[in-house]
Amino acid sequence: MLMVSRRTLLKGAALAPLAGTGLLALRPASGLAQDTPVIVGSKDFTEQFIVGHMYLQLLEQAGIPTEDSLNLGGTQIAHQALVNGDITLYPEYTGTALTEVLGLSLESLGDTATPAASPTAGATPVAGGNLSQLVYDTVKAEYEAQFGLVWLERTPANNTQALAVKRSFSEETGITTISQLAEQAGELTISAPADFPEREDGLLGLQRVYDAGFADIEVLPVAPGLKYQALLDDQAQVVLAFGTDGQISGYDLVLLEDDRGLWPPYNLAPVVRQEALDAYPQIPDLLNPVTTSLTDEVLSSLNWRVDGDEKAEPEEVARTYLEENGFLGS
Repeated sequence: MLMVSRRTLLKGAALAPLAGTGLLALRPASGLAQDTPVIVGSKDFTEQFIVGHMYLQLLEQAGIPTEDSLNLGGTQIAHQALVNGDITLYPEYTGTALTEVLGLSLESLGDTATPAASPTAGATPVAGGNLSQLVYDTVKAEYEAQFGLVWLERTPANNTQALAVKRSFSEETGITTISQLAEQAGELTISAPADFPEREDGLLGLQRVYDAGFADIEVLPVAPGLKYQALLDDQAQVVLAFGTDGQISGYDLVLLEDDRGLWPPYNLAPVVRQEALDAYPQIPDLLNPVTTSLTDEVLSSLNWRVDGDEKAEPEEVARTYLEENGFLGS
């Protein structure tokens, strides 16, 4: 589904490395005037569109001026836009922030950050709390220190990276784990977004954690909205999935067990510029209750309304959820 943003100046721009490059100096020194719109951005896939529209609608109901800048692109574009002040906030995933923005890994967090072998390893207990909390606390502190950006509360939903296959493929081959897939990876094709080969939480991480098994896998680069179609059309045998994708249950796919614990938790939260919170201090009270209501099951069902046969508009899906759960007046 094509979503057209009203702010596209950053698309195609050359981007500096994200971590450790003094990006804080790019932020405007002045605060945000009370009548300045809060510009809500998002990345370029269904869940981001839905949650972005939720935030727009909540702010608008509270009388805060807003501007729609959804569908900016991938992580680097959205993050750079936020740092530059071209947007005010957008929803980001803790695992993406850890690996792709900050350049950290679970190993860098210490021995307590070793996840269990599970596609939903974010719930694994660790010393002093759990892995989800540890990753969230890390990215929250580092974003404040490096970029002057604020993480609000996160979802219980963990939209973890995962590999999925057709059930028929899993039953025919006996493959249920990524280690097992690695043994045959050189004969397979994976459908994934174009940045998958260069991402530490993508092919680079699979090659590092699962050894040489993924060195020769063929990557079919597709737009995020088309990756499952490539699997259904047998152009690929594996798809890079996200834990809350509606297609997983909708198409009866099998999520392979991350048995060596590659992926950190990917809880979702709005990341906001401090001057917006200074100008509109009610923003956390508006956004946090909705964010913390979004479970795996909720996001999966909302995503499927857009990506499944219903083909609902993300804006309408967001509005219906907010109204039915008492967050928005009908």
